[in-house]
Amino acid sequence: MKIASLIPTVTGAYPKEFLSLVELTAENGRTSKDYIKETLWKAYQFSQLKHEGQSRRSGKPYFGHCYAVAKLLAEWQMDLATITAGILHDSLEDTDATYSELVDNFQQDIADLVDGVTKLADVRFTSRKQKQAENLMKMLLSMAKDIRVIIIKFADRYHNMMTIEHLPLRKQHRIATETRDVYSPLAHRLGMHQIKSQLDDLILKTLEPDAYKEISKGLKSTFGYRQKYIREVTIPLKEELEKLSLEYSVTSRLKSYSSISGKMRKVHKSLNELYDIFAIRVIVQDVTACYTVLGTIHQLFTPVHERFKDFIATPKINGYQSLHTTVVGPSGRMIEIQIRTEEMDRTAEIGVAAHWRYKANEKKEGDLDRHVNWLRDLVAILQDESSDPAEFMNLLQIDLYQDELFCFTPAGDLIQLPINSSPIDFAYAVHTEVGNHCLSAKVNGKIVPLNTLLQSGETIEIITSDSQTPGYGWLKVARTSKARTHIRRWIHKTEREESIKLGREILDKTLRRLKLAHLLKEIKKAPETTGFNDEESIMAALGSGKMTVRDLIKKIAPETEESEIEEFDEKERFLSAARKTVKGVQIHGIDNVMMNFGKCCNPIPGDEIIGFVTRGRGVTIHRLACKNLPVMNEDLDRILEVKWNVSRKEEFMVRLKVVAEDRKGYLKDLTEAISKLSINITSVDIKVDESGVANCFLVVTVPNLRRLNSMLKQIGEVTGTIYSERAS
Repeated sequence: MKIASLIPTVTGAYPKEFLSLVELTAENGRTSKDYIKETLWKAYQFSQLKHEGQSRRSGKPYFGHCYAVAKLLAEWQMDLATITAGILHDSLEDTDATYSELVDNFQQDIADLVDGVTKLADVRFTSRKQKQAENLMKMLLSMAKDIRVIIIKFADRYHNMMTIEHLPLRKQHRIATETRDVYSPLAHRLGMHQIKSQLDDLILKTLEPDAYKEISKGLKSTFGYRQKYIREVTIPLKEELEKLSLEYSVTSRLKSYSSISGKMRKVHKSLNELYDIFAIRVIVQDVTACYTVLGTIHQLFTPVHERFKDFIATPKINGYQSLHTTVVGPSGRMIEIQIRTEEMDRTAEIGVAAHWRYKANEKKEGDLDRHVNWLRDLVAILQDESSDPAEFMNLLQIDLYQDELFCFTPAGDLIQLPINSSPIDFAYAVHTEVGNHCLSAKVNGKIVPLNTLLQSGETIEIITSDSQTPGYGWLKVARTSKARTHIRRWIHKTEREESIKLGREILDKTLRRLKLAHLLKEIKKAPETTGFNDEESIMAALGSGKMTVRDLIKKIAPETEESEIEEFDEKERFLSAARKTVKGVQIHGIDNVMMNFGKCCNPIPGDEIIGFVTRGRGVTIHRLACKNLPVMNEDLDRILEVKWNVSRKEEFMVRLKVVAEDRKGYLKDLTEAISKLSINITSVDIKVDESGVANCFLVVTVPNLRRLNSMLKQIGEVTGTIYSERAS
């Protein structure tokens, strides 16, 4: 043992920095100072010894970084285990210390925290979306297990950013960029405003040093003016507050450099033209006092009503609560005043970290659960999107960066959503089944289309129909990760069901043609022999083209002679039996073939099309995007290149679906709108459901896609139309 470790025992003297850490940790009052001192000293010595001889880029001892991280955690009043893990956070990554060694010397809880932070240390953010998505998932999974892991990582990242100037410029840029893209928005999402602002300023200083210097210089030059104006506002305010006999404190705060820079770019103004670069904050004891102070301020100064925000009644999704009011102060200059309780102020500054200070408080337990549940829900949602890195990153940014709006159900329940959300997002926020069958919505009593952008304060009523289900079009307007994930799940489920149906049909017809129908019983009896768990999985594989009938026969009946299952060239057989052509479509390099149009998609000139050789029916023309196009690996030679070759006189039938609000004269207005375009209506079928929504199916004849799109646009402009689309 080193002599230094005996000093406290012999002389009673600990290093000053260590005693400072003990005092900060003891402020939460949950653990005796003697136990804190014993635990921290053990970790202090362990980390110092393990990092002995190691230096940072600045030339200073590496242990100084470990101490700085622990001190930050103590200032945030984290629990003793987290602060201890902060001292040890680099032990597993940068020294010969082992996990079992940490378990032997410290609590299992502490060892797990250090291990969690070490795993996060492997995260590297690059421009490669796939790798970035995987790394982010790794971080979120670790956080979901114990949210203290990311809080330690915040302290580690903040100190690294504080000392970033000692690194090479390229590395500075990489670290600052990943801090901007992930750690800063994550701090915002967890309500840690203080660390977010500090990180943002350090990011600006690293990535945009000229902008940082310009703002710094401008703020220094206007310091005297700001102080004078703050006094002009606070002196009369304090005089009025004294009359109320309230316990209060009044402070001023300056916007972060990054916020100022962002505001200057957004409104295209100079620093001197911004009125809200600083604000006054009033801290009181309880919520009642907040509203009392608000009334006093509005009597003293003229309020700007459109800039009043009550985040106490409707807290932000990250737990932030406060009253914000902007008033016209002396000299006619506007200034923002924030009013909150001490507890709200602490939550606003350190967010989820405030939980450990108020651990006995049930309210704070609920706050922590909210954050942890959000993480777990987000991980569960994003795992479904892991195959699509672009979608993964998009959903993650929505959850991290979102500004909020507040809407209400008809019963008065509050629903919080990201800005630019649609009725589809609202429907899924209410319930998954409501979302899956969302037909339209009433906003403040008026029916609106599903792509309408919602605004704060609106009352939303979702109109549902059992016949309505999600489609790809919904993904264009859905914004929340929950909505997008459930829409994709439904689409994937539907596609699987269609693949099963198609696969069953392919297998049945092919086996009967080859006189091997008896194999169907074998497949149902022992599906595992094919490499699948059940019959449905086999059919889905056949229908999606992942497996051919030939492959299946070889697996289920390997004794079958190859000659029995050898298929002849279907295309050559078809061409020799061709009987006639359909005008309007030309097959590349082939003449005199029998053709028909797929009833599943009804292609018309202007659609991208493809030809598919159908057994006994010639070539079937499908739209390229048709879901029923049976493209499988074994049928690639049955795909033909085709193109339109039509005269202006030829017309094609198209089926339309129009959903509208039921009202007198709607059908008359609809048919007139179509007739004005000289488009013939072949048939109309309209039904009104119990919710007052009309479902109208029309068959029209049009010469091309351009005319069809013009008609759909015209239908959309008819009063009462919710939406119109091409029906199958």
